[in-house]
Amino acid sequence: MESTEILTLTPNAVEKVESFIEEHGAKTGAGIRVAVLPGGCSGFQYGLNIEDEPEADDEILKLSGVRIFVDPFSVQYLEGVEIDYVTSMMGSGFTFSNPNATGGCGCGSSFTA
Repeated sequence: MESTEILTLTPNAVEKVESFIEEHGAKTGAGIRVAVLPGGCSGFQYGLNIEDEPEADDEILKLSGVRIFVDPFSVQYLEGVEIDYVTSMMGSGFTFSNPNATGGCGCGSSFTA
């Protein structure tokens, strides 16, 4: 199924995802998998991975030319999430802003929904 809603990518995130896909040498039609995985100190954590193609039951999002693959379990936790790529003195990486999270942890990498 193909969609354009559910989550958003900032321009910085789009640029970084495109760069990672190119560096990975992925084939045409490749994208990034955004997943919510059980784990972390608050119950769930986010996962990002470059993949050559979606799974049969994935939701396929097209955001600013980037293909995003989301599995059926993760879709329910990603509604309204904004993914950004930030660089600071502490390092750089992807950040997730989830308006539906009911809690988090001190490490900033897991959440409760």
